Amino acid sequence: MTERSWLFTDGSSIPVGTMYCIGRNYAAHAIEMGAPVVDDPIVFIKPPSAYLPHTSDIVLPAFSQDVHHEVELVVVIGSDVDACDVSSAWNAVAGVGVGLDLTARDIQSVAKSKGHPWSLAKSWKGSAPVSPIIPTSDCGRGPWQLGLHVNDELRQHGSTADMERSVDQLISFVSGIFSLRRGDCIFTGTPQGVGPLHSGDVVRATLDGSSLLAMTCR
Repeated sequence: MTERSWLFTDGSSIPVGTMYCIGRNYAAHAIEMGAPVVDDPIVFIKPPSAYLPHTSDIVLPAFSQDVHHEVELVVVIGSDVDACDVSSAWNAVAGVGVGLDLTARDIQSVAKSKGHPWSLAKSWKGSAPVSPIIPTSDCGRGPWQLGLHVNDELRQHGSTADMERSVDQLISFVSGIFSLRRGDCIFTGTPQGVGPLHSGDVVRATLDGSSLLAMTCR
């Protein structure tokens, strides 16, 4: 089996670890989903097999008829960290990119109605397309602007300044519950404007206006 690796813009790479994904981290997205903004982060997990490099096509799963795009800032961890405080959290970051938390909305809706986990709706193979990762030496510390176009139509746009919890706060929280290891990442939540994808759609995700991810659905 080929090892899955984060591909950095400087040519380096790190093996992909666990992906920790944050739900409802933008108030406007929570509102559009008819859900409250929560006091504590909602965390779910995608395995390394969910990672899809930017050079691939998005394969929409046969088990869902309603797959949605959710564009997110992705933060890749560069060193092991356990229960760090907010003030030192950034030291663990290797770089950032932009990714899609692809969601089988029909499957998720059924799971929510039954009180079941979201794993089938969120974590299938290829459900986490991610751009090349910009090293911390080149990406700054934000805030960053996120954008998502489908067939050249702007669907999502937002600033990480509007997140309910910052990158540093999320690293501190997740590292205190799970511990974080080199190669893990955090999907930091999506702004409003999520919507369906169909076979043939061309998806383009941007970070600070630069197109880092361009993929075709099939």
